[in-house]
Amino acid sequence: MKMNAKVSLTFALVLAVAANFLDSEAKLRESEKSPVRRCLDGSAPRRLKKRDRRLLALDANGYICHKLYSRLSCCPRNRHFPQFLDSEVFSVTNNTECARLLEEIKCAECSPHAQNLFHISGQEGTPANELTFPKLCRDYCEQFYFACRSHMAGLFQITSDEFCNLYSAKDNGICFPDSPRKQVQGPGSNYLNQMDEYHKMDHINRKHKRNCYCLHEMISGLRQPTGLVHCGDGSQRLFVLEKEGFVKIFTPDGELLKDTFLDIHKQVQSGIKGGDERGLLSLAFHPKYKKNGKLYASYTTNQERWAIGPHDHILRVVEYTVSRKNTNQVDTRTAKVLIEVAELHRKHLGGQLLFGPDGFLYIFLGDGMITLDDMEEMDGLSDFTGSVLRIDVDTDTCNAPYAIPRSNPYFNSTSQPPEIFAHGLHNPGRCTVDQHLADSNGNLTILCSESNTWNKSSGRIIRITRGKDYETEPPAVEFKSSGHSPLVGGFIYRGCQSRRLFGNYIFGDRNGQLMSLQQNPLNKLWQERTLCLGTSTACENSLSGHISRTLLGFGEDELGEVYILASSKSVTEAHSGKVYKLIDPKRANVPEECKRSVQPPQPVASECSHLCRNGHCTPTGKCCCSPGWEGEFCRVAKCDPVCQHGGVCVRPNVCLCKESYTGPQCELVDRNTERVARFLYSMLHIQLTNGNLKEMRL
Repeated sequence: MKMNAKVSLTFALVLAVAANFLDSEAKLRESEKSPVRRCLDGSAPRRLKKRDRRLLALDANGYICHKLYSRLSCCPRNRHFPQFLDSEVFSVTNNTECARLLEEIKCAECSPHAQNLFHISGQEGTPANELTFPKLCRDYCEQFYFACRSHMAGLFQITSDEFCNLYSAKDNGICFPDSPRKQVQGPGSNYLNQMDEYHKMDHINRKHKRNCYCLHEMISGLRQPTGLVHCGDGSQRLFVLEKEGFVKIFTPDGELLKDTFLDIHKQVQSGIKGGDERGLLSLAFHPKYKKNGKLYASYTTNQERWAIGPHDHILRVVEYTVSRKNTNQVDTRTAKVLIEVAELHRKHLGGQLLFGPDGFLYIFLGDGMITLDDMEEMDGLSDFTGSVLRIDVDTDTCNAPYAIPRSNPYFNSTSQPPEIFAHGLHNPGRCTVDQHLADSNGNLTILCSESNTWNKSSGRIIRITRGKDYETEPPAVEFKSSGHSPLVGGFIYRGCQSRRLFGNYIFGDRNGQLMSLQQNPLNKLWQERTLCLGTSTACENSLSGHISRTLLGFGEDELGEVYILASSKSVTEAHSGKVYKLIDPKRANVPEECKRSVQPPQPVASECSHLCRNGHCTPTGKCCCSPGWEGEFCRVAKCDPVCQHGGVCVRPNVCLCKESYTGPQCELVDRNTERVARFLYSMLHIQLTNGNLKEMRL
């Protein structure tokens, strides 16, 4: 019995030692998997009590950190700007996505793994004050790069991959903001490429997960597309503008019609060199196009009387009417010039046209790079440059092409043209107006992209307001980087397919980066966000990632969906232009509530269009007679002076004379009639001289 007890005791001791050894081995392995929690100064993080959380949440910046690290924190009790962070880099304080991310990155010092985040562990002799950024998670790093590259000049010197290779975690270790985090190895290191694998992530990960969109190619083979618009008649046709002076129709069936809708390439003066903005600039359909068939185009030309002078070209705004016989073609004979502006240079032209909900036509003009000396030399012909014009095309006056709205700020001014609605622009790009929104004062939401070279700002988004001077007026968003690519204005999304994009202003830059602005309903400030493009897997083999083409413009269809126009960066590739549609992958299939029946285009149905024969119809339906015509619907020709001796005026200054009369106004006797009369008179005289008095008596 005693021997058995000794054996049992010895066996128990062996098991205890073995268990202790195995437990220590397990703890060692666990410690290898889970890095030691250490603050920057080497101390252990402290557990936050309710009182600590309340004190930390008193500071706005501390509140952000409290949400990220609510249990364990390395935040000092009296927070200050982290000394290890570069103050110049963190100087972005405007209301943008970049500024928000920078505020979050300041919380890296509060992380329980702060020492590991800043590469101190394993790097002896690395002083904390030389560190700029913590190790960022790969997706967060790319989000930061695209959100801040327009605000930090240094980011334009490297690509997103180069930046994130420096500042993102390269293993399965610690990364900000969700540390520790398992990274996907290989090409799918950005977790957006493996979205299905991350559905079970915690709230912090979901907070920073970017919402991506897709681009579906709709049209290809275009030659320098500059715009895409719809006519609003229910036909859901898209009208694509090409710079050389052509407008083509893309049908709802996906067909690009061979016959052009508008062909004015003989009048248009266009340029193909980089920076040369000349060409067909814009197209706008009248709000009542379905009834009156009116559309308006702006283009550059050097024809006719403008061929002589110090200028290079003129910018012309022309009214056209669709053909009465062919709904897919414009009758170019109906052209009526509204405005002509002489310009010296081939840049800073503007030329955007759009109709607002108020029914007025807005015309956006650049400064044309014109100086004060140039303006004096051009005898005041550049008074409109650098301005937003607002005119009323719905006028019954046949002698004036448009009227001036009385609400224009300079309606009664003697020093400014009354057409000007706002001024101080330099190089406006594309502009848009929100057809659904106006403030309490009735001001429309009109947003324009602009490159402002005078104050060395690379670009800005401005909201156009009545009577403002944009030399001094602050923009909605400003991009301060001098190396930033020119901005390309887009549209305020009012479509049905994407609920996430509704109300966002979609725009981009020439390099193909897409962005959006969303207005805060509380402080009315616009906040910038990078528009993420998803992977080919999520987009079903559609375009994904970064647009590797030159972004030329945006478009909008009748349902409010947004399109992107892009072309090859090489101008030698003549037909490389493409049109993409922005798709929300969460609602890739168009929901039933977003579908609208397609109505076939109908001929213009107004009485004026059918009865007015020798004149043109105003947008309000009045028949204005051409010179030489008068009467109702211009059916009566006018001759000056009037036709004599009962003649009838059949064409302007052309009379149809009665028999025996001739001449332009029937004032002469016909020569043939006069010869017959003379012959009869001579015969009578002969008979009288021969003594044939008997017959005479008879």
